[in-house]
Amino acid sequence: MDQRIARFTLAGVADAEVSVHPFATGDGLGLNLTRFRRADSDDVVLLVHGLTTSSDMYIMPEHENLVNFLHDSGFGDVWALDFRMSGRFPYDAETHRFTLDDVAQWDHPAAIAELRRHIGDRRVHVISHCLGSVSFAMALFAGTVTGITSLTCNSVALTPRTPFWSRIKLGYGPAMLEYVLGPAHLDPRYGTAPVLTRGWMIAKAVGPFHRGCDEPACHMLSFMWGGGKPIFSHGKMSPVTHGRLPDLFGSVGVHYYRHVHKMVKTGRAVKYDPRDPRHAALPADYLSDAADVATPILFLTGDRNHVFTDSNIVCHRTLERVAPGLHELEILPGYGHQDPFMGAESATEVFPQVLDFLKRKAG
Repeated sequence: MDQRIARFTLAGVADAEVSVHPFATGDGLGLNLTRFRRADSDDVVLLVHGLTTSSDMYIMPEHENLVNFLHDSGFGDVWALDFRMSGRFPYDAETHRFTLDDVAQWDHPAAIAELRRHIGDRRVHVISHCLGSVSFAMALFAGTVTGITSLTCNSVALTPRTPFWSRIKLGYGPAMLEYVLGPAHLDPRYGTAPVLTRGWMIAKAVGPFHRGCDEPACHMLSFMWGGGKPIFSHGKMSPVTHGRLPDLFGSVGVHYYRHVHKMVKTGRAVKYDPRDPRHAALPADYLSDAADVATPILFLTGDRNHVFTDSNIVCHRTLERVAPGLHELEILPGYGHQDPFMGAESATEVFPQVLDFLKRKAG
């Protein structure tokens, strides 16, 4: 479908005061918080994207989005974070060696500090997705962020699990790309790259293995994240969204895959390099002090999650053993990895479960 929505548009939230709040991390990156304020509220919501979406996934104009839904439901002060994994920044199209430890140590604490500078000591509820969920949970369980009233994690959190084919790609893909094929990142736009360039050839090689649709960006995203299957249920996504996937997902630096691979092999969130002095204050195992974390977590997962499979079911079960009754699990029928927050009917099929959790945890 023709792309008719401007890239990085804020038009999806028309009935709110919008302001952008830049801040810097301790390791020298410039990041952004965007505030969507319709009314003052004692309970503030912070939205955290995944790799390599952005705040755009929460403000999509083609259907009711999460920001408008929260506004209409009484949460009038909503913020969206763009951290170093955001498709709005160039960082993931650059050669880098970032890990999720970097995000947990620098991005999320700096974001919360900037948020607190504006809202004071009001209650903060965080809703997160994909590696945004993993990294924010890591920050919470490592104690680099505190004072969070509730956390919602979609698809994955502290016990990443993937299909077999994804484990193979995670193990061998980064070295193959960096040292053999050439690019240090993968891009959903490779399908429209100039003919015979490396990106174009990768997209052409990937296409025949993804017959579910004729959108090259969808094929690339399935290759980048899926275990041989799409990262969402096609029936849950608007054709408009499907047609503008290259605008909603950016390039992904392949080094992140190395950290995810280590977590998948270990079965839990662990530090990438225990010898790295920059992360000496972070735990080697992020679940080591799980019993001390009092923030309730809602774990969401689609029952057709072909990216992180039953990761959140396992994480809920793991935490239930150390903190019985504190955390909750919602399994979403017919949904995959990405569509719970980006689906055409998410406002009626997913958001109400999140709202119920927020209202019960709000003051």
